[in-house]
Amino acid sequence: MDVSAPDGRTIDYGERGTVRIYADGEALARAAAGLLADTVGERTGHAFIALSGGSTPKRMGQLLAEAPFRDTVAWREIECFWGDERYVPEDSPESNSGEARRTFLEKVDAEPGRINPFPTAVSDINLAAEMYATQIRTVFGATDGVPRFDLVFLGMGDDGHTLSLFPGTAAIHETERLAVANHVPKLDATRLTLTAPVVNAARRVAFLVGGSGKAETLARVLDGPVDVDLLPSQIIRPTDGELLWLVDEAAAAQLARDSRDADGR
Repeated sequence: MDVSAPDGRTIDYGERGTVRIYADGEALARAAAGLLADTVGERTGHAFIALSGGSTPKRMGQLLAEAPFRDTVAWREIECFWGDERYVPEDSPESNSGEARRTFLEKVDAEPGRINPFPTAVSDINLAAEMYATQIRTVFGATDGVPRFDLVFLGMGDDGHTLSLFPGTAAIHETERLAVANHVPKLDATRLTLTAPVVNAARRVAFLVGGSGKAETLARVLDGPVDVDLLPSQIIRPTDGELLWLVDEAAAAQLARDSRDADGR
């Protein structure tokens, strides 16, 4: 299954990634669903995937719950995790994992024991982060080092955040732990999140960015100077993997690089 939509355009941003531009949000969500299907199909055995919250991932999930994806993806081979989570019960409408379960995971042939949400039912959020890191290591069978996901989906906020790495917060610069509880003053909340080293160790990372409201920030992230404290999405640079930006035309409207230039200059 080719993830490139017929109307897609590509811009090479070098170490900042490859941008694939689709006509609208529907084409973007379909490309994301195809990317998941392709990634699972490329693996022999289990595929380790981290999902994201947001409107585009929700539409992706709706598509995955329908033919052809519902019937052709090797769902029981997927070990499913999440990049970040609000500290709410899984039945809350604000829960990323709960939303994914309701949207598609309960409608496909996924193995329940391979769905790995953040443990938000525990009473201490820092303990929940530690437990998730332990769970990741257990599932991967990795006692040290950084486990390598096959695919990590990410979103990008209009403030440049990704995961729950918000501008100016401590977790941006975490280098040792796999998952942390990150306090976000602007939200007056603490979120659970994977850290940059985990994402940067992945074989494939895909940002899903749609809508005109993200256009200015996307241009700053890709065309502007690097300042990870101001624009945390810039800290995502896979060390030995593929970085993709799947975006729609509205989000790409302010990108400086000409897509017709194969060298991206």
